[in-house]
Amino acid sequence: MTDADASLIATREAATGRLLMNRPRALNALDLPMIDGFAAAIAAWRDDPGIRLVLLEGAGDRAFCAGGDVRQVRQQVLDGDRAAVDAFFSREYAVNGGIAAFPQPWVSLIDGICMGGGLGVSVHGSHRIVTEHALLAMPETAIALFPDVGTSYVLPRLPGGLGRWIALTGARLKGAEAVEAGLATHYVPREKLPALRQALLAHGDARIIDDFAEAVPPGRIASLRPAIDRCFAHDERAAIERALEAEATDWAAEQLAILRRVSPTSVAVTLELLKRGASLDLPGCLEQELVLTRTVTQHPDFAEGVRAVLVDKDQSPKWQPVASMKEMFED
Repeated sequence: MTDADASLIATREAATGRLLMNRPRALNALDLPMIDGFAAAIAAWRDDPGIRLVLLEGAGDRAFCAGGDVRQVRQQVLDGDRAAVDAFFSREYAVNGGIAAFPQPWVSLIDGICMGGGLGVSVHGSHRIVTEHALLAMPETAIALFPDVGTSYVLPRLPGGLGRWIALTGARLKGAEAVEAGLATHYVPREKLPALRQALLAHGDARIIDDFAEAVPPGRIASLRPAIDRCFAHDERAAIERALEAEATDWAAEQLAILRRVSPTSVAVTLELLKRGASLDLPGCLEQELVLTRTVTQHPDFAEGVRAVLVDKDQSPKWQPVASMKEMFED
């Protein structure tokens, strides 16, 4: 395989380690070779005194990274290949932890779709730069999964009810909104990205980002915060639904409709996961998520959710809710 064919292209330019996720036709979805490429780059660069920052981008003009290749994971589940499923998640989560522990700035240029695993390779880094074309989301409840890749640590630490709202509804945040919510750190218009990229490569100094970033004034997230906090401050689904019903707005009705459309099991798992994640460190959250993958992916809802959303795309899943969370959480 040539460098141009690799799903992750790792190069070094002066003091910068440069990573390009290179599956544009698949919206740069993470497959195992890409994950292993991340692991190799982290291992090679973390103790290299010549590396002053890592710059991460996605190939093409549509996506930074649309997430993990869950269609492949679904097929492995259907084939009964549990070892392959475990290998995917365990190696992915190890990369997420490796990024968080990386000693130098980890700079992600997010210009396009960034969902699920795309957040996993960016949100644990020091700098998450978004453009007006960025779109960030954790849409796992729609496919009967749960917010993973270490976001069970990140989301409970967002202000107010933002984390639960994002986790339960798969809310899609545009670039400036992601900065408002705390998922991104800087806003830079797309037209400035080439100059920013060249400056980072030339100087290997993340502080230069401030020269390109633009302030994000209060916007949609700020205006929604009071309602988000009122409705998503609760640990129980029934309480959240009652609060949304009491809100009696179009926004609240939309959120209620989403909650009643996504996997009921996933909603319950997510609420419990975020509750536990609020008191764990990142390694503890990643370990908890890994344990959950071994039960959640084996439940029929996972294969059905991926089928309905990503395979057949009929958007009509037939859910089979679990009777008790004990079936999911192996304490």
